[in-house]
Amino acid sequence: MTSRCSRLATGVALPLHTPRRLPRCPHPAPSSCPRTPRLSAAFYHPSRRRNSSSWAAAVSAAQTIFNAPAPGPNTPISHDPFRTVAKEMKFLTKHIRSLLGSGHPALDTVAKYYTQSEGKYVRPMLVLLMSRATALTPKIPREGTMPFGGVDTAFTSPAVLNDENPSAPGTPSLTDLERDVAYTGQDSDILPSQRRLAEITELIHTASLLHDDVIDHSQSRRGSPSANIEFGNKMAVLAGDFLLGRASVALARLRDPEVTELLATVIANLVEGEFMQLKNTAADEKNPVWTEDTVTYYLQKTYLKSASLISKSCRAAAILGGSTSEVVEASYLYGKNLGLAFQLVDDMLDYTVSGEELGKPAGADLELGLATAPLLFAWKDNKGLGRLVGRKFAGEGDVQRAREIVASSTGLEQTRALAQEYVNKAIDAISGFPESEAKTGLIEMCNKVLKRRK
Repeated sequence: MTSRCSRLATGVALPLHTPRRLPRCPHPAPSSCPRTPRLSAAFYHPSRRRNSSSWAAAVSAAQTIFNAPAPGPNTPISHDPFRTVAKEMKFLTKHIRSLLGSGHPALDTVAKYYTQSEGKYVRPMLVLLMSRATALTPKIPREGTMPFGGVDTAFTSPAVLNDENPSAPGTPSLTDLERDVAYTGQDSDILPSQRRLAEITELIHTASLLHDDVIDHSQSRRGSPSANIEFGNKMAVLAGDFLLGRASVALARLRDPEVTELLATVIANLVEGEFMQLKNTAADEKNPVWTEDTVTYYLQKTYLKSASLISKSCRAAAILGGSTSEVVEASYLYGKNLGLAFQLVDDMLDYTVSGEELGKPAGADLELGLATAPLLFAWKDNKGLGRLVGRKFAGEGDVQRAREIVASSTGLEQTRALAQEYVNKAIDAISGFPESEAKTGLIEMCNKVLKRRK
């Protein structure tokens, strides 16, 4: 297996039509790379050599319906991933709200609005599961380990940080938050830095929800009026910016440049993906024509908007735990493939689940003018969809017509096939990890993604 330095192999999506080549490690052999200690032979599962397949290969594979049946919605879960990290998850909302405190009452209210009704917390759960699963893998010494004081220690004095900010609250430490409960960080093999990383990922995700709801003119979120409806667009945008600012402060206090670089790139990816979505298809025309690049463009956009946060936060969890570059790369591949599968299933649910069950209006993507995976696959066989895509389903009856075409095509089956393939790749990526409850939890998260209904 060719050695690559993990600092180089970031896996950032490249522009359309550009081959996805990663820079080679400058060291001539794996043994000479300081960040590439060797794992046991059991780690080098033969199928891992296929994980670097291009977007085009993934698209090509989706053209034929996947033969293996996907688990049905009633298939039992053999292991509940939440139980593996339940103690850490118990305090997640409380910690996040502590990071969001502001001396400005209105801002404090809007910033914490989406924390009042807890979401699925998929991303922080994945970070915690990956942190625990990689705790048993080979380790290397980390440069610049966490200094005394840990994740709550500021670089700058509070007098400078708070300055003229009225009633700026201090950030309670993890110990302060858990003083009155039996569980503390000392009881966990998940590091305080990894727990804080889980909270940071949810801050970034919530910020993206605030911004997306403004862009999409959303009416509701998690069963309540969306922030833009409750407080107005300006307040919602500013609250999202505030969340990103607080996430950046917390990220800096992890004192790991590589992790900071990864999560800062995620924020940029979210914006880049949104710009790609505004364009909708690779060919920005009034009457676009389906090409192989159509699905490729969509998958690249999906990575930037959805999978980047999951993939890079899983990678960061392994980095903070001092894992070797092979383990770091495997963690990244798991997150990347699971993130893509998660969004593809989400695309399907917009066509197959009622608005009541989904928590948002059925067909919302089409109403927003978005052509997602099921429609893109159906479009290949029904060229008439091009006219609807070109006018972003704004014509009378366009949304219903598009749904009928997708329902009568193999678009949904091909989308599920591609989601199944990405799930298989995610599971394969961590096949060499030592057996543990956390590894089982990561695998079950893949099964839950395929079976989810909301």
